[in-house]
Amino acid sequence: MYILGIETSCDETSAAILENKKIISNIIYSQIEKHRIFGGVVPEIAAREHLDKLQFVVDESLKKANLSLNDIDVI
Repeated sequence: MYILGIETSCDETSAAILENKKIISNIIYSQIEKHRIFGGVVPEIAAREHLDKLQFVVDESLKKANLSLNDIDVI
């Protein structure tokens, strides 16, 4: 069974794929540099970055696992 996990925190967007409880890929995009000039996370900038990078981290996670979205059983 393949599971795709997606996570968005304050300043990171990530996607991971598990195969039977074993992590086979994990891609993380950090926004820390975009927020550094403000001295902390700016929610509006963070939200836009999550939307912008979500497809990238999912695609890269699938690529690293050598899978397609059709192979995923659970998101």
